[in-house]
Amino acid sequence: MIHHVWGLLMHPNREWQQIRGENETVSHFYGSYVLLMAAIPVVCAFIGTTVVGWHFGTTEDGLAKTVSVSPTTAVLLAIIFYALILGAVWLMGNVIHWLARRYPERPDLNRCVVFAGYMATPMFLSGVVALYPLVWLCLLAGVAGLCYTVYLVYAGLPTFLGIDQHEGMRASSAALAIGVLVLEALLAITVLLWGYGASLV
Repeated sequence: MIHHVWGLLMHPNREWQQIRGENETVSHFYGSYVLLMAAIPVVCAFIGTTVVGWHFGTTEDGLAKTVSVSPTTAVLLAIIFYALILGAVWLMGNVIHWLARRYPERPDLNRCVVFAGYMATPMFLSGVVALYPLVWLCLLAGVAGLCYTVYLVYAGLPTFLGIDQHEGMRASSAALAIGVLVLEALLAITVLLWGYGASLV
């Protein structure tokens, strides 16, 4: 289902309609989409922290101040990071399913997890910048990915739940509020893992 990436970025409204018409199982969705997309930030962070290192300004001598993680430690951190991302997608699917409980066309949990995975697409893609882990660059890419994720949720959730735009705004806002909390927790753990992994593991 990787072909949906381009559609969600270029014509999200039309792509959400197409996604809504598909009956994809969670196992197939994870196997063909989430496992691959979630690997983008993980692999990029692994390369960035082991080969390049985190950049924290310069020393008094004018040399770049970097912090690297050993490959052995980075493998363990990558596995944890990967599991957290996969878990976050499943958690957000459950949140959307819970929020949809009062709507007559409430989708099942399976479809809600699929929606959550697709709405996270910009966040997955923004992980590419971890190849060169500058704090400000990662922050900028994260904000850009989050902004487009917000747009995808507002554009797609009303159609997905079969509700009008006004009700969709309320449902989207609630989903995003919880999603931001999940994201903040994930980012905090990510910073601890990749920024201080060498001393934590």
